Amino acid sequence: MFEAVVFDMDGVITDTEKLYRRFEMEEGMKRGIPEDVMLRACEGIAGGNKYSNKKVFESIVGRGIDYFEYRDCMIASMDAYTKEHGVELKAGVKETLQLLKNKGIKIALATSTVRERAIGYLKDHEIDSYFDALIFGDMVANGKPAPDIYLKACDRLGVEPSNAVAVEDSRNGIRSAGEAGMYPVMVIDLIQPNDEIKPYLKKVYDNMTQMWELFEEES
Repeated sequence: MFEAVVFDMDGVITDTEKLYRRFEMEEGMKRGIPEDVMLRACEGIAGGNKYSNKKVFESIVGRGIDYFEYRDCMIASMDAYTKEHGVELKAGVKETLQLLKNKGIKIALATSTVRERAIGYLKDHEIDSYFDALIFGDMVANGKPAPDIYLKACDRLGVEPSNAVAVEDSRNGIRSAGEAGMYPVMVIDLIQPNDEIKPYLKKVYDNMTQMWELFEEES
């Protein structure tokens, strides 16, 4: 049924969404932003690129906070941490990539994560060779929740969006994939689906390996 799978990175491939959340919260609270406001901001910007996130973040937080300055400080703290401790893969990722490869299903990455950081994560875990296409936020005009990044991924793979699964953990990502005409599935990490994305959402899974049911008829 499906010819391709396009993965988000943070919170889907790498267990890094928890690190973004940790350092976003810490940086926000240094600036006196209340915890509940920061939680809403974190959920609002998850999956987006820095340009789309600026407007969302500042609309939620207000208080004269400049998002780019805040983000630079947050990223510096996170990079220092990951340089020392590395990052982990989410459970079932390698097994899922191998399953898809064995079935001849094309694989792509569609992430707002900075190119060098994303490629570094893939190479560190020796999974870069599984991907037929890598699409980063700087390759499209509009970040998630706009459909640009997923449309570009499907174009690079040479598949129609309707024949491709998108694997996401954020609401912005699900909306992006849905607007692109794909089959969006959510593997739960830190964020739960809400009413806004339910029209786009096809499946919700607790872990990556539950998604294998989508490809059983391909065997």
